[in-house]
Amino acid sequence: MTQHVTYHTLVVEGAPVFYREAGDPSLPKLVLFHGFPTSSSMFRELIPRLADAYHIIAPDYPGFGQSGDPDRKTFAYTFDHLAKVMEAFLVAKGFTDFSMYVFDYGAPIGFRLALWHPDWIRAIISQNGNVYEAGLGKKWEARAAYWAKPTAALREQYKAAFQADAVIGQYTGGEAPGSVSPDGYTLDLAAMAKAGRDEIQSDLIWDYQTNVRLYPAFQQYLRESQPPVLCVWGKNDPSFLPAGAEAFKKDVPQARVELLDGGHFVLETHGPEIADKIRHFLSQVLHE
Repeated sequence: MTQHVTYHTLVVEGAPVFYREAGDPSLPKLVLFHGFPTSSSMFRELIPRLADAYHIIAPDYPGFGQSGDPDRKTFAYTFDHLAKVMEAFLVAKGFTDFSMYVFDYGAPIGFRLALWHPDWIRAIISQNGNVYEAGLGKKWEARAAYWAKPTAALREQYKAAFQADAVIGQYTGGEAPGSVSPDGYTLDLAAMAKAGRDEIQSDLIWDYQTNVRLYPAFQQYLRESQPPVLCVWGKNDPSFLPAGAEAFKKDVPQARVELLDGGHFVLETHGPEIADKIRHFLSQVLHE
């Protein structure tokens, strides 16, 4: 591999998993786990900025981006199952000793892998990747009510989360007017419009409750394993509040927290700065 990004698909447990890869295989490994409602496309500018120093891989989960959409009748769209698919994918790619960047949905997927394989994780970069109740914004109160008393009508109502207004709002909220390129959310909306993805994403909105229930286990992992942690967090994110970043220090006292003047998708507006922070952080902790 070179610094050029290459694009591939690997079938894992019957699911075609698309991924981006760059960097020499002899370099330290870095896995990038995307969030909702995006895909590895969110890392399209970050990967080339880091590929001279790291062997990078960025998969799309089944039901996202360029990956396939196995039938919901035979493939469970739960966070446990997506993490299991990622586990098998990483084993197939020989990635069992890596640092990970987790954003949004990437946090509960990546932290499940850390629970199952603490020896795999060399360092964690959390970019608005929440694992603390202190980090949950106001919208999660309504989600909790849905989880407690689910109805078909509420399931339909939550499909608004991946419609244009909501997705564009996730990108532009907390950012300066005109600072966010439309490229990212345009790609996301096109991917979400694929037939059947509305039900796939509805399954995951319902299943997100399992992630909140796992927060204590994720925190126990942090306390026991003390992985190096860097939080680079858009401080204007209404979904995952800055308190979620600061909370990492309770369990990993040496965690580094960098609050940036941006929103949920702060990588869109602070990409070069975040790349520099990741490079500086990993250059220190991987050589200690």
